[in-house]
Amino acid sequence: MQSETTETLETTRTAWSRNHPFPATVLENRLLTGPGSEKETRHIEMDLAGSGIEYLPGDSAGILPVNTCDAVDLVLERLQFTGDEPVTDFYGKPLNLREALTSWLMIGKLSGSTLKGWAKHTGNPEISDLALPANKEKLDAYLWGREFLDLLEHCPAKLDNPQQLFKLLPRLAPRLYSVASSQALRPSQIDLAVRVVKYESHGRDRQGVCSTHIGERTPKGGTLPIFIHSNQFFRLPADPGVPVIMVGPGTGVAPFRAFLEHKQAGCGRWPMWLFFGDQRASQDFLYREDLERWQSDGILQRLDTAFSRDQKEKIYVQQRIRENSAQLWDWLERGGYFYVCGDSKRMAPDVEAALLEAVANHSGRGPEYANEFLAEMKKQKRYLRDVY
Repeated sequence: MQSETTETLETTRTAWSRNHPFPATVLENRLLTGPGSEKETRHIEMDLAGSGIEYLPGDSAGILPVNTCDAVDLVLERLQFTGDEPVTDFYGKPLNLREALTSWLMIGKLSGSTLKGWAKHTGNPEISDLALPANKEKLDAYLWGREFLDLLEHCPAKLDNPQQLFKLLPRLAPRLYSVASSQALRPSQIDLAVRVVKYESHGRDRQGVCSTHIGERTPKGGTLPIFIHSNQFFRLPADPGVPVIMVGPGTGVAPFRAFLEHKQAGCGRWPMWLFFGDQRASQDFLYREDLERWQSDGILQRLDTAFSRDQKEKIYVQQRIRENSAQLWDWLERGGYFYVCGDSKRMAPDVEAALLEAVANHSGRGPEYANEFLAEMKKQKRYLRDVY
């Protein structure tokens, strides 16, 4: 019989969550993109030893970010607080204001609810006008690329009680990243591919709070608070022999690296076909060595790439799908599963259009049948998307 202490430890190990994340040690933090890339994408490996955490290919890892010291200092300065003021978090736990602004409150992105709350607090006519229901488009345009600090600079005001910030500001949310490894191959490790977000807006350099926290502020040996977000709707087929077609441009390749590692570990014999794309082969071919090795070893049967900036005319993954549509249809007729991961706004709809075109043309039954075929694939859970 387990002692009470051991039972408590085992319960804790399997209950890691957003409110109780596991502090995973970073084993590796390396650049995936080349020095001439317009993007900064990093490969992160973390140690799960002793955590009891289990995950499957297709799952995501939730990472809890923290705001930068500089951002917190500037907000405190604008609000004329020291940071030592006592407050309580969303669950009534006491802490000081600096801790709250660092780990609990969203200051790196301006929300509509914050602007509306600030308009009510200040009575400022300009932002009060933006808060009107009829001005949603103007509000969205104002919010884009702005932070809480921008609002404080635009419309300065004092708060009587720092606790008011817990009503004004949303909770600092975790960011979900597709897992890029298989626990069947690496039992005590989890890998991620993280695009470090940086851009300029409204005359100020901006950065993604979570992506820079992971990529630039947590080196090897540091720790990241992690939990697993299970995704039952992005799983490998139960039948280990049916074809698997994967479309993952950019960091959308991450879950497919996990799929391929799972096959390498002997968990299935699925024929696998990957469509990968990015800007330049010399700079942005993420996991090139892994993918080419898997292709050489027969784990990956086909690899089709599309690098948009390597020629005058931009080429994307949907073009490669069209170019290989006859064989794609053959794989689908054999019961193939079709997976898409990445951008939801342009890539995913364009890929779906190319898929429908392939079915319409090579089935010989036209667009109406293609729509019916895709609807049936969705019903059978053979058309799976993880888009954002």
